Amino acid sequence: MRDNKFYTCAYCFKEFEPKRRRVQRYCSNTCRSKAYHARKTESQVLTTPSSEVTTPTPHNENMSLAGVGNAAAGVLAANAIKSLLTKESNKPATKGDLTQLLEKLNSRYHFIKNMQPNEFGQYPYFDMVEGVVVYMRNN
Repeated sequence: MRDNKFYTCAYCFKEFEPKRRRVQRYCSNTCRSKAYHARKTESQVLTTPSSEVTTPTPHNENMSLAGVGNAAAGVLAANAIKSLLTKESNKPATKGDLTQLLEKLNSRYHFIKNMQPNEFGQYPYFDMVEGVVVYMRNN
């Protein structure tokens, strides 16, 4: 035979019917866990002397000439290694490369083969100087 009396939770103060034979202090595992953490943090605050609690002092970093030199040398070394290990075909194009391409093609406009003519029968060309697609009549 079971007692049907209600207990009050020691954490949230709600009334609950105990699920075990022994006296329960908390209505759920959540309240039990929260009460434990509350007791632990409270005891740590009370037992820590005020002399041990220190505020962190801001660290003032100064730039030195040696540090700047080391950083510059590191950047130069990394760029040199990257330049040596990158294939020529994978390097980015420069303005000089584009100028050479224009001279090699002997034309400002380059025919685009994989695009259809527009409704006026004009064919697409890529303008190498402006970097846009233009439509013109084929000669």
